Amino acid sequence: MGARMKKDRIARMCMTVCLVLGMFFIPINEMKVQAAEVIATVQGTVMSGTTSELLKLSTKEGNMEIKLDSGTDTSACKLLLPGQTINVSVSRGSDEYLHAVKITTGAQVSNVSVDSSTTTTITGTLSDKTKGDLLYVNTAQGEMQIKLDTTTNMSGCFVLVLGKSYSISCARGSDAYMHAVSISDSAQAASASGTTSSSITPAPVSYVNDATTPITGTVAESTKENLLYLSTKDGEMQIVIDNNTDSRSGMVLTPGNKLTVSVYRGTDAYMHAAYISASKNGTSNATVDMTSMPTVSGTVGSKSNENVLYLNTAQGEMELKLDMVRSVTGCKVLVSGKKLTVSCARGSDAYMHAIDINGA
Repeated sequence: MGARMKKDRIARMCMTVCLVLGMFFIPINEMKVQAAEVIATVQGTVMSGTTSELLKLSTKEGNMEIKLDSGTDTSACKLLLPGQTINVSVSRGSDEYLHAVKITTGAQVSNVSVDSSTTTTITGTLSDKTKGDLLYVNTAQGEMQIKLDTTTNMSGCFVLVLGKSYSISCARGSDAYMHAVSISDSAQAASASGTTSSSITPAPVSYVNDATTPITGTVAESTKENLLYLSTKDGEMQIVIDNNTDSRSGMVLTPGNKLTVSVYRGTDAYMHAAYISASKNGTSNATVDMTSMPTVSGTVGSKSNENVLYLNTAQGEMELKLDMVRSVTGCKVLVSGKKLTVSCARGSDAYMHAIDINGA
């Protein structure tokens, strides 16, 4: 019995030695896990904290951390936003991490045509307002909205994540939005050109007034005197208001007012307003007494529209009709909170009418 147990121990020892020796003779390349070998496909939502190297994914089974590397196929999902639902096929790497082999999403393909014959390059960071295929980019000149297409060339970067700086070459689309033609990491772009983004001086803006596109929408809350935020059926647009803008038929830009804006592209990559118009009541039959024109000061109320200026003064709110305005100085448009000095006259309809408006 003792001899048999001794023989069994010797046999087991021999097998162990053979296995260890066999591992030394296995070629190294056969011991590596092939990163491209898909072991599962998972669905989940992108979590905050995701970077261009590590995807944090919330799934019904729990939270996952998946490495992103040069071998990951992101052609069907170029943007990773917190809360976005994606599908990820994964493999097990030799570093014991899961690696993303391919990332996909259910985004629809756009039919918009883009005039890539004239492009402009901007540098900025991706804002957390970004959603779907609409990039919000914070630049030195302000916030821009740029559409991301399935045809966007992203060979200069891996995937897009919030808070990171990018260099974006963009061109105008048939939907009046700027579209990303190509995107690269801004650090790589600066290195390739031998410059840094802080040393670049923006070029003067030139305009193309012979090709305008009419856009209809309502004024959004963020609108300022020099930048109109217009809510349209295709999303919110940013439109520059400058010295060339004709706003005589659409001067009041308070939230909710409906406008039609003829826009064109400037060389600064922004859309610019050529002409603004809003619905207005017909010509008044009232007569005004201009022999007595008191001057009042106050700020533009949010209820103001193209027919009536609601002016908040120290004495209370005034209603001033805008049907007989003869001059506007010191401002191009009227936005909520804008300080004004207004010369007004009483009309035969018992209303006060604004005659001369001066921006404070």
